[in-house]
Amino acid sequence: MSETIRVGLGDRSYDIHVGAGLLARSSELLSPFARGTVPVVTDSHVAKLHLDPLVASLTQAGIKPLPIVLAPGEGTKSFAGLERLTTELLRANVDRGGLIVALGGGVIGDLVGFAAGVLKRGVDFAQIPTTLLSQVDSSVGGKTAINVPEGKNLVGMFHQPRIVIADIATLKTLPRRELLAGYAEVVKYGALGDAEFFDWLEANGAKALAGDAAALTRIVAHSCRMKADIVARDERETGERALLNLGHTFGHALEAATGFSDRLLHGEGVAIGTVLALNLSAKLGLSPQTDATRFAKHLKAVGLPAAIADIPGPRPEADTLIAAMAHDKKVKDGKLTFVLAKGLGHAFTSRDVPLDAVRSVLSA
Repeated sequence: MSETIRVGLGDRSYDIHVGAGLLARSSELLSPFARGTVPVVTDSHVAKLHLDPLVASLTQAGIKPLPIVLAPGEGTKSFAGLERLTTELLRANVDRGGLIVALGGGVIGDLVGFAAGVLKRGVDFAQIPTTLLSQVDSSVGGKTAINVPEGKNLVGMFHQPRIVIADIATLKTLPRRELLAGYAEVVKYGALGDAEFFDWLEANGAKALAGDAAALTRIVAHSCRMKADIVARDERETGERALLNLGHTFGHALEAATGFSDRLLHGEGVAIGTVLALNLSAKLGLSPQTDATRFAKHLKAVGLPAAIADIPGPRPEADTLIAAMAHDKKVKDGKLTFVLAKGLGHAFTSRDVPLDAVRSVLSA
């Protein structure tokens, strides 16, 4: 069982392929875009699990893969990591008509996409995401970036992939915590624009997380379809695409306050951040508190954190978090942009949120 979702962007349109066993078909899916030597960029953790079958598939089809294995972790998504990767790609003589493959999670996908975008003013790349988080979010839509000391993803560009191959079989190798972190982005889609999908997740999310192939394919495909539709209408995030940031303003601040460490994974920050956004919406009288409570209950039921108090270690202060938000990419004219909701499935953006209300929610 597999599904194909089209991201409609005119002559830059591309397909997202979702299903089990797609890694073995990678040469068939990549061959229209590949020629000559094809760098396959991954990290050492993913390389042990998934590099060999991809290399074998490409080799059998007459494509010459060149593995480039980087260190795992957010530290690789940096100026130093970008310099190392672009140097290796130039040494491999990648030309503007070539293809670079990103095999891994969000760190690899973001870094490779950025490197491909700046290398020789633009080289094509393919996304083969191997985590749930990257399959439903970062691999789709062309956002690429690196981190700097001032914050996450503050240096980057829009550079769309030529194809996305999401093999849900790769999710079997994920630690439970990483799988749950990706699931936070899945439930976010229900909260921002599809209440019926959230209803379905309440009934079936646990089955998907337990490895049911049909349920996993559905949550990945549905999430990608929602994102693809939004990206097609607002590629550069001038309006509707900002809704995909539900939970992220709070979540990124929590990540910064915890030092971008293992104390809080990105998806865990999004989970807590989405609850905070719903709590803020309720505090402002925009949505019922019962919706925020219901959302938090589902997160807890599957094993995700749902409150700041769930983060191990000392609790971040409200003012520290607000200061971190000031570095958010979504700040315009000195004003924070929040994604709020008028009930589950009805998100919108606002730049007129009283900081006292934000502080109150963060202190609760």
